[in-house]
Amino acid sequence: MIVNLIKFIKLMCLRLLGFQVKKSALVAISLIVVVSLSVSLGAFRGQNRLIVSTTTSLYDTGLLDFIAERYFQLYHIKLDFIAAGTGQALEHARRGDADVVLTHSPSLERQFLTERVVGVRKIIAYNFFIIVGPGEDPAGIRGLPPVRALTKIATSGVTWISRGDNSGTHLKEKSLWEKAGIRPAGQAWYIESGTGMGPTLQIANEKGAYTLTDTGTYLKYQKEGLINLAPLIESGEDLLNVYSVMAVNPEENRQVNFSGAVAFIAFLTSEEGQKTIEDFGKEEFGVSLFNPAVQLLRTDSAVAEWIRDYAFIENSECPPEYRLGQEGLYQ
Repeated sequence: MIVNLIKFIKLMCLRLLGFQVKKSALVAISLIVVVSLSVSLGAFRGQNRLIVSTTTSLYDTGLLDFIAERYFQLYHIKLDFIAAGTGQALEHARRGDADVVLTHSPSLERQFLTERVVGVRKIIAYNFFIIVGPGEDPAGIRGLPPVRALTKIATSGVTWISRGDNSGTHLKEKSLWEKAGIRPAGQAWYIESGTGMGPTLQIANEKGAYTLTDTGTYLKYQKEGLINLAPLIESGEDLLNVYSVMAVNPEENRQVNFSGAVAFIAFLTSEEGQKTIEDFGKEEFGVSLFNPAVQLLRTDSAVAEWIRDYAFIENSECPPEYRLGQEGLYQ
């Protein structure tokens, strides 16, 4: 990089100044330029700004704007969000486009941890996926166990809309079809939207179809009158939806704001951060859209056991080798 920069500066000197510049002077000028660029980039992506790659279900509900407002009030740090499906959100982390990642797919999180793309994983919240569909429920699935419900939908041939985007929601859906022993891809009644949760709900609404959604996005779109789909199956271990936060590994992407990412993780797992998550949605919807998980995981409740069974990796929310020196967050 320095060699190319020296050549460029030499060329500019020749063009603009009309004389040769000694190599030692060129190197000195180059270093000044490199340091200046580093300082500028550090200020752009520094301590007062954090880039968060996130799943659309968190972003579409408005939770992240709610958190960002509170975080700025407390610390004067601006949060910028890149919203995508969980798979794409983690690819942003791989490229170093973000400092911290919020996702809801334990299997993908495990993969990116073992690849050392991310670390310092903490479970912060949970809710439940919902199977929604037309109020008249043409496949007759209301109240059934999720796997049995999918079997009835496939048998009836009523349209199902899948996100088809390798998101956490899509991966959960695929796991349910697998449990049912059904391969829906290619069936006439099975449509992949290739979009986020909000647009997928709207497509299902337009087609009178069934789909799997997270609770938060469904309630927001229903409240705003964008859909009139009915919640048909709303809870149970098979529909558990667990959200985690992870820092991008600075050993793989040196430009990331790792200290800022760790501070943000500490906030989300603190009493203040967990209360912020719990409070979101209460005023508008009358219920919390996301349930805080930190204190829950210190209990032996049924839901805590579900989370441990579903979302823990090697009996831990983050095995020690992936904690990137942040042991204090796990005490």
